[in-house]
Amino acid sequence: MQTSQDGTGRFYITTPIYYMNALPHLGHAYTTVLCDVMARYHRLWGDDTYYLTGSDEHGEKIAQAALASGESPQAFVDRISLAFRETWVKLGISNNDFIRTTEPRHQAVVQRILQEIYDRGDIYFGSYGGQYCLGCERFLAERELVDGRCPDHGTEPAYIEEKNYFFRMSKYQDWLIAYLNEHPDAVQPEQYRGEVLSFLRSPLEDLCISRPKSRLTWGIPLPFDDNYVTYVWFDALINYISALGYPDGELYQRYWPAAYHVTAKDILKPHAIYWPTMLKAAGIPVYRGLRVHGYWGVDQAKMSKSRGNVVRPLDLSDKYGVDAFRYFLIREMTFGQDASFSEEAFVMRYNAELANDLGNLLNRTLHMIGRYCDGRIPSPGDEQTEERRTFIERVLSTPAQVRQAISDWNPQGAVLATLELVRAANLYLELRAPWTAYKRGDQAHVNATLYDVASALRWTAILLYPVMPGKMTALWQALGQPGQPAWQDAREW
Repeated sequence: MQTSQDGTGRFYITTPIYYMNALPHLGHAYTTVLCDVMARYHRLWGDDTYYLTGSDEHGEKIAQAALASGESPQAFVDRISLAFRETWVKLGISNNDFIRTTEPRHQAVVQRILQEIYDRGDIYFGSYGGQYCLGCERFLAERELVDGRCPDHGTEPAYIEEKNYFFRMSKYQDWLIAYLNEHPDAVQPEQYRGEVLSFLRSPLEDLCISRPKSRLTWGIPLPFDDNYVTYVWFDALINYISALGYPDGELYQRYWPAAYHVTAKDILKPHAIYWPTMLKAAGIPVYRGLRVHGYWGVDQAKMSKSRGNVVRPLDLSDKYGVDAFRYFLIREMTFGQDASFSEEAFVMRYNAELANDLGNLLNRTLHMIGRYCDGRIPSPGDEQTEERRTFIERVLSTPAQVRQAISDWNPQGAVLATLELVRAANLYLELRAPWTAYKRGDQAHVNATLYDVASALRWTAILLYPVMPGKMTALWQALGQPGQPAWQDAREW
């Protein structure tokens, strides 16, 4: 199932479901805002779009965090999940659904898929001893350790030996390598596809998919052995189809496998290796694409609780406004690479690009329309000059540039293309000097100039609407347009 930008395609986008052991931070906000921006662009173009986010609520870390807070695991995840949902509402997130892994609709699908894979002979019972990282909640292979420590958490794993159930993931190694080579778009940007293929050059181990209830009770019971609960990753990944009502739900039939999963690079392996092999084993088509972004640091340092530099998204959005916060996240990070947050950079972007370039352009244009054109956007007239033709071509070419950037998963590029239009409009206004033309009585020149700049502003409202829906709706309406910014064919301008 292909997506398109002509109103005939289907676009299903997901965030990872966030682990409910802590409150939302900048990294969570970026992924969620990014997916929201992508979903809003596709809706703008008329694509049949569905956006899913949610909360991952089982596992050892949550059980331990609940114990430390003096709450039951269910009460703990209820509280943290609510904080995430409230944050997304305040950040203007337009998700269609919010899935929780403690919901019966999810648990039923997890148990169904476990049973199907078990019945096919791809889940077996056995003993295993290995290095277990509590932070990752999984056994680590020796080749994954760095100086005997988990590379993600910097801690030494504990050796655990126990009997568990295993998924025959190794059975699907050759298939997955072939699939990734045949479908280069399946994992992008390219460096992450290369990372997955590099990992697959070594033998793939089977995946331990259970935890004994003697050690952990907070999880979904295995349908074929009530003495065990499901490994949190095998549980969580299935949210992408349980939320759609797999296998018979109308949403599943409509949107799967037209799915793009968006995630940070730290959970590349579960999404690029565990999930496709699970789908293959269950006889379910593989998702359309996995899109992987980098980390946010703060003042050039990685965010961490120990450093005390965890950025809470609502603190910033309350201080500067939701749209400014959304704009900075998309503007600052090149997709796939790491980025650094600093309040100084935030303020600089806000002042230079939003307040000065765009804000001043709008204010000057509205002022001149009010003074020179009785408060109404004038008709374009028929003035033909090379200067004007060049600017109109610039205005009408920008929507295609934005579309291409979004198709390339480059939302930063979409913003930059629109900013270039704003800068071009400011320059055009200076070169055309309608205030001088008005003094000499050349109303045709005034009308043509202000019509052209107003057209550039209308397109700016449309093209930045997915990033800043509130501010761009206000800009749109300030130009006398009803409702919210709506995509128009360039010829209509």
